[in-house]
Amino acid sequence: MISFLLSLVALIAGYLLYGRFVERIFGPDDRVTPAVAKADGVDFVVLPSWKIFMIQFLNIAGTGPIFGAIMGAMYGPAAYLWIVLGCIFAGSVHDYFSGMLSMRHDGANQPEIIGRYLGNATKQTMLVFTVFLLMMVGAVFVFSPAKILGDMWEPAYIVDNFGQYVFWIIIIFIYYIIATMLPIDKIIGKVYPLFAFSLLFMAAALTIVLFIKWPSIPEVWEGLSVEALTPKNIFPCLFITIACGAISGFHATQSPLMARCLKSEHMGRPIFYGAMITEGVVALIWATVAMYFFYNDPTPGYQLIEGGQNAVKDAPSIVNLICNDWLGLFGGVLALLGVVAAPITSGDTALRSARLIIADFVKLEQKSIRSRMYICIPMFSAVIALLIWQMSDKEGFGKLWSWFGWSNQTLSVFMLWAITVYLVRLKKQYVITLIPAIFMTIVCTTFLLSEQIFSLDLSMSWMIAAVTCVVSVVWFCLWYRKETTKK
Repeated sequence: MISFLLSLVALIAGYLLYGRFVERIFGPDDRVTPAVAKADGVDFVVLPSWKIFMIQFLNIAGTGPIFGAIMGAMYGPAAYLWIVLGCIFAGSVHDYFSGMLSMRHDGANQPEIIGRYLGNATKQTMLVFTVFLLMMVGAVFVFSPAKILGDMWEPAYIVDNFGQYVFWIIIIFIYYIIATMLPIDKIIGKVYPLFAFSLLFMAAALTIVLFIKWPSIPEVWEGLSVEALTPKNIFPCLFITIACGAISGFHATQSPLMARCLKSEHMGRPIFYGAMITEGVVALIWATVAMYFFYNDPTPGYQLIEGGQNAVKDAPSIVNLICNDWLGLFGGVLALLGVVAAPITSGDTALRSARLIIADFVKLEQKSIRSRMYICIPMFSAVIALLIWQMSDKEGFGKLWSWFGWSNQTLSVFMLWAITVYLVRLKKQYVITLIPAIFMTIVCTTFLLSEQIFSLDLSMSWMIAAVTCVVSVVWFCLWYRKETTKK
């Protein structure tokens, strides 16, 4: 628990100190923001800062800092280090600049920002890559809550005639269509703060129980001596498993949504950097809860909670068991909100982002419902097709989730490189994003080679990743020399 306390203090200090440092590098000013200059009553809408924070937090969080932290805790206390260091020096910086650059470029979406600084070819590639990633998010976050709700109840007639989970999938899709089509302040602006509060309240309640129990769990200084509960290699898998709570490329697709609702650039640090630190705190709490469940000495939590031994590697089941055991009936309701409402809200904002990215690419205004329908109909058709494939393949969900994890972190790589180029051109301290960009390049390359496609030996994957890293650094140095010698 000492590691938990030190990590918690580090995250708070990171916001107060490093967050302020990052803000000074960017230099927010009093210019008119896109929310005011381009107000359309649909996507560009000025909202109160507290509401924007809650929406941003829920947009980037979902179940990511819960499930990812639980699965990451299987690697032992190293999860603490990645959550703290990743969140302060990579994820929060990534989210802050993603949002602020969007504001500086009239509410631009992530592919447009990347294209502006990494070239048009990269922009076109990332546009397709990003839209497909967002549709994967929509498909993944339809099936998981539909499965949970379907296991609780669904109409027998629909199950017998159309199949299991179909009823809840239809219900969730109807909500997706409504939330994606309507102005951002109609549903998202009203419902999301409530869900965000539920997630934060659940995390706070679990923290109180942790302090009461004060479990004997592994500390960071015990290092790799703690036996991991997963056969996967800690590098690179830990850094893909814990994305939300450390760094996640998906966030760069969500920050522009709120960048279009801020009335002042000075609100950027508490909204973008602050929401990511808050997500890191939630991930830290759930990682500690999972440490109790996996490693508590002398008796692990899964042996103390009824049904725990059957849920050691099932994150949603662990959430339900812990919340019901520690928080009672009220905890069960919160757990249901966490594992059902949170992924649904992540899915609808993902599809909203996809709509806006496509609209920007084809230059189709989005003020009229008809224009929104032109994009939503084919987009939702593609998500349904992806969902049907996922359900028809017994390993479909696992495959889709694995590719989502890699794609998510790869997206952060491109965004970090784009921010680095931006900082170089403005003659600012670019090292703050260069180092995370290099590190995540190595992580994603190693994971792709060793886990996703070729199943290469880890040492061979490291060698190829190292070569990729060297090529990236050499490319950057050559570009930097050319850029800084321009007249």
